Amino acid sequence: MERINELRRLLQKEGLNPHEDFDQKLLTFEQMLLKTNEVMNLTAITEPYEMMKKHYWDSIYPLSLGCFEKGEKVIDVGCGGGFPSMPLKLMEQDLDMTLMDSLQKRLTFLDGVIEALQLQKIRTLHLRAEDAGKNPAHREQYDKAVSRAVAELSKLCEYCLPLVKVGGALIAYKGATAEEELERARGAIGQLGGKVEKLHLYTLPEEEDKRGIIIIRKVRPTPKQFPRNPKQIKDKPL
Repeated sequence: MERINELRRLLQKEGLNPHEDFDQKLLTFEQMLLKTNEVMNLTAITEPYEMMKKHYWDSIYPLSLGCFEKGEKVIDVGCGGGFPSMPLKLMEQDLDMTLMDSLQKRLTFLDGVIEALQLQKIRTLHLRAEDAGKNPAHREQYDKAVSRAVAELSKLCEYCLPLVKVGGALIAYKGATAEEELERARGAIGQLGGKVEKLHLYTLPEEEDKRGIIIIRKVRPTPKQFPRNPKQIKDKPL
């Protein structure tokens, strides 16, 4: 529990106060994650303190920037093993979370976590982002989209911005290349109806790893031709 206490201390340093049941639910999620990771690739980071900093603290950190409001509809695009969505949900239980991924077996794992932790206002969605962005049930239906370690920012914007309501935002978790990716993506952001609101650079606790949170505000509807098909997005990024 020492590292979870350390996580609480680090979060409180950022002005965040976890719920009473946060510790136990996070540890249960971790146990399920590591057990499933033995037979399915969910995370390359398995050392406990590394997980605390690089998965849990990093996923939750944007809450300290005021990126989310209570009750908002949030979609995690390419949620993988549940990052950043699961730590975010455990920290801010009022968020209405949709965890989307193209691989059903990852979502089956997350469904098990949701059931085991008896979480409310959270569900999984088995869809590719390109298809979700064309689907009226999901297009421009979310207050926020989040994504971590999925794609270069110009491609990520085409996956995510069609899902966000006008007035909402994409919260992109990026590594050391955040500034360079943002410069390359500015044209795509404008084409897709977005506007760069903020680039927040930071480092992990007691680490030199550089990270960036890029906040892109949706200022007008995304043109109907976006998102394009997967081959076009991959071969001809905006």
